[in-house]
Amino acid sequence: MDKRDLSTLFRDRLKLLLTRSDLNQSAFATAVGIDRSALSQLLSGTSTRLPRAETLLNIAAEFKVSLDWLLGLSHDEGVTGEIRESLEIEEAPDGFDRTLLAKWHSEAAGTKIRYVPAGIPDLLRTEALVDYEANITNKSREAQAGETQYRIDYTRRPETDMEVCMPRHTLEIFARGLGVWDRFPEADRRQQLLHMATLLDDLYPTFRLYLYDGRMRYSIPYTIFGPYRAAIYVGDMYLVLNATQPIRTLTSHFDNLIRAADINAHEAASFAQRLAEVQF
Repeated sequence: MDKRDLSTLFRDRLKLLLTRSDLNQSAFATAVGIDRSALSQLLSGTSTRLPRAETLLNIAAEFKVSLDWLLGLSHDEGVTGEIRESLEIEEAPDGFDRTLLAKWHSEAAGTKIRYVPAGIPDLLRTEALVDYEANITNKSREAQAGETQYRIDYTRRPETDMEVCMPRHTLEIFARGLGVWDRFPEADRRQQLLHMATLLDDLYPTFRLYLYDGRMRYSIPYTIFGPYRAAIYVGDMYLVLNATQPIRTLTSHFDNLIRAADINAHEAASFAQRLAEVQF
């Protein structure tokens, strides 16, 4: 990371700690063992120099934050003295509105969410598809329906900015009733595609779906919650990345999927509509 960027991130987080503390600058400086003029210089941005290691440790200890967070190397504040892992594992339990996934959506409100789904995007599913997939996966129908409704409500918020990118052939396989959808009735598949087309048109541009050629690109399912974290979906668990660099790497990967898309967001609704009208 560029030294100027590091200095800027440190200054922003120092200002945040000062605001949270409800202390004036003199009291804050005393609490972390420096004089007021030194604190003023750190807050002013006139220099890219960081304080001494002793001062950084004092700030982290006094306000119970991690050094990684203080220096802008992580978005997880953590606790001083605790070594925070950059990768964690979280279960994906039933009851979407009570899960960490819902919390992460809420925390990322106002930032861009990037999403590569494992199948048909949750918020675009009909009740019939929710029921069908709940039966074949032995997952709670109520939980999946709750997740679908939560995501729709979230996407309708004016501050939401969500991009979804997935292989085009996932929708083509679904339309033909192949793979896991081989027992999903044709009429229900057609209704699902029409429902998807309507929602894509209704939610655009807050929600944008891009489709890429799965023969040319590959991606595991994951969600990037703004600059804060990324969750990689692995069945009934999420691998959660909190460190800045892995999040940036996944963001770059997602952006490359967008660039490779052959069905762009403004074309996605029409594509779903055409699939619904094809006789297989």
